[in-house]
Amino acid sequence: MLVGYVSDERYVSIPDVLLEFEYDGSSIEARSRATGAVYADVEAGREYKVTLACRGYGFKSIFMAPKEDGLYHFRLLTDSLLGYMWPKWVKAGEKSEFRVHAVEAYKLDLYRYGWKKEFIKTIGWYDEHGPRATMQITPDGDYTQVGVQWNKQGYSNPHHKQFLEAPEQSGLYYLHASTETGDFFSFPWIVAPAEPASKTAVLAANINWNAYNNFGGRSNYIHPDAFPPTPTVNARYDLKRYTDSEHRNYNTDTYAPLSFDRPEPINYIPAGTEAGDPIIGRPGCHVAPAEWRFLAWLEREGFEYDLYAETQFHEGTLNLDEYKVLITTTHPEYWSRHMYYTLKSWVFERGGRLMYLGGNGLNCEVEFPDKYTMKVNNGNVLALDRPGEGIESRFHIYNESEANLLGVAFTGTGIMTSAPYRVVDADHWVFEGTGVRNGDVFGEASLHERVPGGASGHETDKITPSSPKNVELIAKGTNIDDGGAEIVVHEPGHGGMVFSVGSITYPASILVDDVISHVTANVLTRFLTD
Repeated sequence: MLVGYVSDERYVSIPDVLLEFEYDGSSIEARSRATGAVYADVEAGREYKVTLACRGYGFKSIFMAPKEDGLYHFRLLTDSLLGYMWPKWVKAGEKSEFRVHAVEAYKLDLYRYGWKKEFIKTIGWYDEHGPRATMQITPDGDYTQVGVQWNKQGYSNPHHKQFLEAPEQSGLYYLHASTETGDFFSFPWIVAPAEPASKTAVLAANINWNAYNNFGGRSNYIHPDAFPPTPTVNARYDLKRYTDSEHRNYNTDTYAPLSFDRPEPINYIPAGTEAGDPIIGRPGCHVAPAEWRFLAWLEREGFEYDLYAETQFHEGTLNLDEYKVLITTTHPEYWSRHMYYTLKSWVFERGGRLMYLGGNGLNCEVEFPDKYTMKVNNGNVLALDRPGEGIESRFHIYNESEANLLGVAFTGTGIMTSAPYRVVDADHWVFEGTGVRNGDVFGEASLHERVPGGASGHETDKITPSSPKNVELIAKGTNIDDGGAEIVVHEPGHGGMVFSVGSITYPASILVDDVISHVTANVLTRFLTD
């Protein structure tokens, strides 16, 4: 009978896996086929101990009962070096567990990523008496929904638990894991202050990180609603994303949850990288590596800040009334309804100041079934294609358009291009001291290597019918098809102020473009002092 399929951490089929089904002293051998399919002469409903072995992957044993009407998904983990902190976000003085997957001894060091990478301390070398005992085990099935739950199997002794107390200073920390044979992996740790220590709060867009994290084989971009029944053999042949020209990624009303309890390879930063270096790789340009460049700029320019995870804002750890300015950067695409309306109330009613230094932000609503699991309310994006309804984003399907708060919202024109901005209103206070004139371009330099070309790019936001009537356009990107990001300012009253740049690539320019740096400093200084 067809028992099921074997796949790796990307939900890619693994052929030639040796499986042994054991029951009551008997043993049945099987091997996975090219598609990962496992056929075996076993009885449905009978529980077997199943051992899986394949070179290059961690061996494991599990107990399962084959079903006539259901396929079982065996999952194996590649021999590699990976890790994450759990929880991934804490307050200073709280503890997280480091969860590392390694097939050899590894060393762990802690760094704080600011203008300079600051070495904090060596955590230690880790190995175990048992062979390959630092190798982790992933659950079977779709563990993107429930988490990988590392440091669970075989960690019954409390002395094997590995906890680290968060440093006193808030910031973006990274753990560096390295092995004797030269493997290296790095992973982030968001440390919020125990008590507010600045007038400026910065949000790390960790909800967005989780939406794009495809570890386990699903993200909000690959199989966002649910796994298909069989694992991928060849993506270009198997996935509708590549085979169906009419395919829309979000064409249903329900989407399976995504757990935060997973490693985030998309946030990996190579050893030796400094803040002023180009941002290498495809994903890094819109997640933590890019956000680090903005934090580096704050420290280079002497601005103090407290860092929080977006999830800490949602759960109430961040109290906006204790701050004067909130900054969100790069790509804060996914927000909860609670976050949005809490922020809007603070800005519109209590004089809060918002700096939105990113693009395609607050574009889609998420819910939290529990503290460490999120569900994305993509909706059916066909609603965005219906003329006359005025739906401006996935967030707008269920709420008001984010342009009501930000002054801008994402549109598809100019997508995956980058270019400088052109000055529209040189007399605006934002440009004070820059020396620019109307028609001048700025923001040409950039560390963004995925979509190089300037500070307006990757994905860009523009003024929409939902934007406040008093929104001021002060600059616009020169991207093709009139797709440039629009820099806007609006003041909703009661002392509130909003500055939006509408571009994912903006923070990648801030360390290397003088006008981008000067404009941002002008805004932050005014927001803090007015």
